[in-house]
Amino acid sequence: MLTTLLLIVVLQLVYVSMLTVRTILTIKGYQFMASLLSAIDVLVYVIGFKIVLDNLDQPINLVVYCVSYGVGLFLGMKLEEKLALGYLNISVITKKENIQLVQQLREAGYGVTAWFGEGMEGERLVLSITAHRKQQNRLSKQISELDPNAFMVAYEPKHFQGGFSFQPFRRASSLITLPKKKKAYQI
Repeated sequence: MLTTLLLIVVLQLVYVSMLTVRTILTIKGYQFMASLLSAIDVLVYVIGFKIVLDNLDQPINLVVYCVSYGVGLFLGMKLEEKLALGYLNISVITKKENIQLVQQLREAGYGVTAWFGEGMEGERLVLSITAHRKQQNRLSKQISELDPNAFMVAYEPKHFQGGFSFQPFRRASSLITLPKKKKAYQI
């Protein structure tokens, strides 16, 4: 009985964690990886569900199955946070005197667009910074050290093209091969 319960827990944790990551990969456009994970997670699901159905005379199996689902969902979200796939754009509003922040961020390899805006207390420096999601905490810390009162908003862009591009962006875009144009011949 204990072996069955442990097997149900392990299968559910694997299944739901993979399901969560697969859903996030699908949303982010990683179609191949999402498809591959779906084939694996459905196999794990069928095995786990069969074990529960074969042992319906013991309701604890169903309870463990349901609780493990919730824990697996939590683990899947934590796993995706650690993977931190994709990019983010951080909008920063700071004092206009912090203009040196623009150059510091560019020297650190970030793509930064800066302009002056008007806030409630006068002129402000507005920054738009594109970076990998894995860099979010470090970038936020760098900005906060210069201006603890800086206003920051981060969001994940779905698509971008053109503009400043650092090495990791170029590598990702080089995976896309465009068809060559056919030559036109005159007769």
